[in-house]
Amino acid sequence: MLTSKVAKRYAQGLLEFTNETGQTATVFSEMKDVAKLMSQSTDLNKFFMTPYIDAKKKVEVAKEIFKSLSVSSQNLITLVIRHGRENQLKNIAQEYINKVEDINGVQRVTLTTATQLSKENIDQILGSTNLVKAGTNFDLKLNVNPDLLGGYILRVGDQQIDASVKTKLNHIKKDFQLN
Repeated sequence: MLTSKVAKRYAQGLLEFTNETGQTATVFSEMKDVAKLMSQSTDLNKFFMTPYIDAKKKVEVAKEIFKSLSVSSQNLITLVIRHGRENQLKNIAQEYINKVEDINGVQRVTLTTATQLSKENIDQILGSTNLVKAGTNFDLKLNVNPDLLGGYILRVGDQQIDASVKTKLNHIKKDFQLN
């Protein structure tokens, strides 16, 4: 997923601030909560996306919803809303999480398969490639996409291995069309 420049800039500013004040771990945990809440609550997203609701009302609601967060996180959310960027709140939180994980050396791994796999199969796939560094922490996201027909797509950072049956069939189809 492409992240907007706005989200990257806000996340970078927040990261610099939390590094200076020593609040990185606290805000990291809170941004996970914000990203999760924004992903799960369609009503909250609709509320923030409604253009005719005044920014002051949105700030009041956000303060009530996020009252358990630290002052730094609350101030960021208020700033984002006052600048009319509340539609980017989830992206800002996720980008902050990504930046902290990058600093801590955590790899983001996405494995897409046609069916649900066992733990042994997942370990075998991850062990069969040199993209996933042995001995490092990684954040594994599993997706099931029956359209793949079989095989898998492994994405680590910006690199991808496509070993899906669908892709292989598409290559064969192109070869027949060329000949």
